[in-house]
Amino acid sequence: MTNWLTHPDVDGAAQLLKQHAVIAYPTEAVWGLGCSPWSELAVEKILHLKQRPVEKGLILLASCFTQLEPFLRGLDSALIARIQAPCAKPTTWLVPDNGAAPAWITGGRDTLAVRITQHPIAAALCELSGDLLVSTSANPQGLPPARTAEEARAYFSGLIDGFTPGEVGAAANPSEIRDIVSGEVIRAG
Repeated sequence: MTNWLTHPDVDGAAQLLKQHAVIAYPTEAVWGLGCSPWSELAVEKILHLKQRPVEKGLILLASCFTQLEPFLRGLDSALIARIQAPCAKPTTWLVPDNGAAPAWITGGRDTLAVRITQHPIAAALCELSGDLLVSTSANPQGLPPARTAEEARAYFSGLIDGFTPGEVGAAANPSEIRDIVSGEVIRAG
């Protein structure tokens, strides 16, 4: 079994994240485009490449709950427990925006999308970069999400700063998106 925390290509991609770079990496179901959430320049590049409006907002991936804590301040402990509880499928939670995330991540909405990733490469990127990771499917708007490295390269080779090795996880669909307060499913997983 590969230890992604010591893999030189994953470490190299994590170092790129610290330099306002955009990378492609596998997630639980599809390949994602990602960058540091604190780099407005990198986020703008992703939005441009995807032809995605900023108003849609972006998901923040974390490797562990601790990375999400600043974004959850003010949230009721019962709701926090829901985020920490294991889920049968990848679940992205819409939480009330407490002002900790930049507007280019929330899209000006009053919610923020967060997920603790179970994918070993995405988690390693968070660990090695020491930060959260922006996550959006690797595809231009209107085209199917890349499910293989080859598909991600076909969409974005020469346009982004790097690709990790690896394969997507076993999930059949992109993460379910649920509102943490109401429990409403916004996107089925």
